[in-house]
Amino acid sequence: MTNASVLLRAARKSRGLTQKDLAQRTNVDQGRVSRFESGREAEFSTIERFLSGTGHRLYSAPTRRDDAATIAAAIRRYLRAGDKYSALRELIQLSDNLDSEHGLVRGVLGLAEPEPTGDRAWDAALAALVDLRLSEEGLPSPAWVDAPNRQLRAPRTLDVDPADPIPAPEDVPAEFLERGVLVWRDTLASV
Repeated sequence: MTNASVLLRAARKSRGLTQKDLAQRTNVDQGRVSRFESGREAEFSTIERFLSGTGHRLYSAPTRRDDAATIAAAIRRYLRAGDKYSALRELIQLSDNLDSEHGLVRGVLGLAEPEPTGDRAWDAALAALVDLRLSEEGLPSPAWVDAPNRQLRAPRTLDVDPADPIPAPEDVPAEFLERGVLVWRDTLASV
């Protein structure tokens, strides 16, 4: 999938729209929306039109790093394939991406609400990570990081390696602990 198709799909889902809803709002057939979301190339004007139909706009940011929505799509693919190690590597990459940027550019990388990964713990971890890195810069977090579907009822790990011990609460960043995700603080460090 292209970054634009990931962003459109995330934007559409964040508004609770089906492909049919978006097609009706933008006066195109649903098949065209589906083809674009599947990774087919589209002209800039088409991308703008689709995003506008979801109440979003496309902006340019002075970075080449992937945002939370793009990383979440990669995590979703790895989880579907049963590859939690690669999913964790993507989460660490998002941490690095956010940590490498400062000010508003860091905020932009966390702005678009990611589509669900298929695992609530990973969805909560994405929210916690964006909240953590934005708060380090004194930036406000987007509303999606506090959504109920980004919090776990019972605390748990990401279940990457069953041999890993469960961290004590003092070893978990507060943003993760608040959402019920038990991740070692040093897990977020780049390797």
